[in-house]
This record gives sequence, C-alpha cells and structure tokens, in this order.
Amino acid sequence: MIVYLHADSLQKQPALAHSMFTDRAKQFKERLGWDVSVNSKGEERDQYDALNPLYVIWQEPGGGHGGSMRFLPSTGRTMTNEHFLHLTGGVRIESPFIWECTRFCLAEGAGSQTAAALMLAGAELMRGHGIKHFLGVFDAPMARVYRHIGASPEVLGSAGAGRAKTSVGLWAYTPAAKARLVAKAGVSEAAMRLWYERAFGARPKAKSAVA
Repeated sequence: MIVYLHADSLQKQPALAHSMFTDRAKQFKERLGWDVSVNSKGEERDQYDALNPLYVIWQEPGGGHGGSMRFLPSTGRTMTNEHFLHLTGGVRIESPFIWECTRFCLAEGAGSQTAAALMLAGAELMRGHGIKHFLGVFDAPMARVYRHIGASPEVLGSAGAGRAKTSVGLWAYTPAAKARLVAKAGVSEAAMRLWYERAFGARPKAKSAVA
C-alpha cells in the first residue's frame, strides 16, 4: 500500500523509514555508484531530507519499503535550482503549482508494478494538493523505467550521453496517463484515493516544507 509521510512524522514508522533510507544507500551508492553519503546506520540521507519533505512510500505487506519518492515545493529549496541549472539554461523553476520529485528509489527486486504504483500515487497527490506538474532530474536508466511504465516526462534539457546522460523534466498527469499507470500497477484509483485520504483527509491543506 501507499504511505504518505512528512519527514517530521517518520518516527511514527521507524522500521519503514530505516528500510527506505538503507534501500536508498543500496540503490544510489552501491548499484549506481553515486557520490552520496551513507551514515553509520547504513542510511543514505542528504541536505534535502532535513527540509521536511513529503515521502511517498510503497509499503510491502510485511511492512518494509518497496519503493519511494521525495517531494518538495519548488517555491523553496530544490535540487534542480541549486545543482542542475545548467540543464534548464540557467532558468530557475519556481511555482506553487510545481513540486520537485527526487530520490525515486526501488527496493532490490521491486519491479515495474511498484514503479507504476508510485507514479500513480504521485498523480493522486497532484489531484489532492492542486499541483499541476512535478519537476525532476533523472538519468538514462530511470528514463527507461519511465518509458516502460508509460510515464515519461516532458524533457526540458539534457547533458551527457549514454548511461551518463542526465535530464530534467516535467510530469503532468492526464486521464490517459493515469489509465496506463492503473493497468501497469494493478492498483485501482479507488485504492489510491483511500490511501491518500487516510493521510490527508478528503480536503487536505498542503503542508509546507521548512525552508
């Protein structure tokens, strides 16, 4: 199932949070070889985890982490504006209707169904919070994942080639895109709506991240 948790609420589910951060270490540090920091607990965390982001997490039936994404409003600090302006031609992307998505992580062994479920949860977040677009930086392997599940973004700019290619894109969810994700994820829109309302209620007020 999908769990929505802000950073200041992760203590409510410590085992889930720990497995998310250790899976991030395995994906980004071990498998992809990124230059990221891993703490003594085996967790990958960065400066943006300290800004009270919203985590969208696929929780496995046993309670562990299956996959996750991290969101911050683009009106505050974002990785795109602070580290990847060369991909946007130096143009900062800031809007109350655009949130940045980072640290898209899949637990080892998780497949395209989990990836599609996370993207579908993102669509539900857009609907409920009145968000028009998600902004994100992604590499070539993730571009293939997005194509496979039918959720490719509008590419705003790229640098590099092959597996080293890095791009920045905008995601907008249409009814057709949502239908493709429902079919790929094997999860109904009704279930997604239920999980969202468990976290935020039927008419939530978006919680601002701490800048």
